[in-house]
Amino acid sequence: MPKRILQGVVIGDKNEKTLVVSVARRYVHPLYKKTINSSKKYQAHLESGDYKIGDKVEIIESRPYSKTKRFEVLNRTKA
Repeated sequence: MPKRILQGVVIGDKNEKTLVVSVARRYVHPLYKKTINSSKKYQAHLESGDYKIGDKVEIIESRPYSKTKRFEVLNRTKA
């Protein structure tokens, strides 16, 4: 099965080797047909790097690093 690749914005960088990434998605409500914006926070593993809050990054599914970390930082995205 292919691994999911998600794009999001770094909202937390205080932990060692961990970034908190907010991934936003838009979808249409099935009954009311209204566009809904929702976001979810993911913790992503990072061995080394100088990522700051506000950076746009790509994260990829990976092996479990801890109880809540199931993603790994792939790279920075443009704009």
